[in-house]
Amino acid sequence: MMTGRNIKRLLRYRNSLKKMQELGFETVYSYNLGRETAVSPEQVRKDFSQFGIKGNKKGGYNINELLLTISDIFRKDELQKVIVVGAGNIGNAILQYKGFQNYMIQVVAAFDIDPAKCKKKQSIPVYSLDKLSKVCREMDIKTAIMTVPERVAQDVANLLIEAGIKGILNFAPTILKVPSHITVNNICIGHELESLIYHSLHLDNNT
Repeated sequence: MMTGRNIKRLLRYRNSLKKMQELGFETVYSYNLGRETAVSPEQVRKDFSQFGIKGNKKGGYNINELLLTISDIFRKDELQKVIVVGAGNIGNAILQYKGFQNYMIQVVAAFDIDPAKCKKKQSIPVYSLDKLSKVCREMDIKTAIMTVPERVAQDVANLLIEAGIKGILNFAPTILKVPSHITVNNICIGHELESLIYHSLHLDNNT
């Protein structure tokens, strides 16, 4: 089972490998890939060996084979369906974002408690929250993006879990209490900005 750090490194490898492939390279060495992704060559080899990926000391790794293996790990031969809960500003921005297509990810539905936001006759339908369980089970959805206010985040997370969701990308500035088999990735834009501002000020004061 991959950890969050393993997954992020693997995604970074994939992005770098795609760039190398576009430039016409056929092979790569662990030290090349490590330099491009800020990872040690030893860590690159360790990550690859976890999935039975073997290179050649003289010939390195075949880029096409690496990309195929990584795509298989992330099941990129299949379209991955996700939903959005909360059709406010952040939710709408996500619904309008077209870049998910590059990752074989499709947002197939959204949900909101505001009847005025519920519109079924559009490219990505927005349903009332009471339709959550029905839609998730009918479409076999396992992943959700949650962009709801902090005060209702835990209640909405509970509804998602009851509906069969296994992974939640949470934009609410709160830590969700979920069972051990549920994966939650938290993104708090305010906290990220505060961290950047702190480091910017700290760096400025030391120059």
